[in-house]
Amino acid sequence: MLNSHQSGPKAAKRSTASQPKNSEFSVSEFIAFVEKIGYGVEDLDRLNVIHIAGTKGKGSTCAFAGSILQQVDSPRRLKVGMLTSPHLIEARERIRINGKPIAKHLFAKYFNEVYERLTSDIPPLRKVLPSSPSLPGYGRFMCLMSIHAFLSEGVDVAIMEVGLGGQYDSTNAVRKPVVCGIASLGLDHQSILGSTIDSIAWHKAGIIKDSVPAFTVPQEDAAMHVIRSRAAERNAPLSVAEPLPAG
Repeated sequence: MLNSHQSGPKAAKRSTASQPKNSEFSVSEFIAFVEKIGYGVEDLDRLNVIHIAGTKGKGSTCAFAGSILQQVDSPRRLKVGMLTSPHLIEARERIRINGKPIAKHLFAKYFNEVYERLTSDIPPLRKVLPSSPSLPGYGRFMCLMSIHAFLSEGVDVAIMEVGLGGQYDSTNAVRKPVVCGIASLGLDHQSILGSTIDSIAWHKAGIIKDSVPAFTVPQEDAAMHVIRSRAAERNAPLSVAEPLPAG
């Protein structure tokens, strides 16, 4: 059933061609799905999100952050949720708790609960546009599942990897992450994000939020200029994480 939400290459190409190149309504549409499954955007604030964008190294950054948090010396071990993509073998690899893919019975439970809520007539889905989809695609569905799972499991922090870009990605429904990070940038998804590094940087830096600390690795000058500008627009303190010394 989950695979029915994932488009093949031809379908994905048709879908991309039929939508605006950069859909300013994408996040609003995702928030409508969040509401449909019984949550509000304010519930996402409870997840203490670490939000990671980038072209290369964002998955590794998520893994490192998760590992570090699990070693925190506190009265009790932190419960760390993580959303990443793609998966290698099973879809449940995308949703992890304390570094391990969510258990099969929990994956089935949360999948069914989210699917039933999405397909129920009550409450009706708030349509952002007349053309807005009635059901989420694969990536959106997995993001919804992760939110439902993390809130249900009571995670202390959720590390969320951007699926594509940043500005219009589903994960950008999070309004108040605790920190944002941008991994190494390069030319990717140019048909959607643009063909220049500064255009791509604009999308990736779209995850930066008002007054929320942000980190980036060193970037090309054009990309760094855009990241600094977007951070300044949002009064977000920006730090550059220099590479660790070799050896």
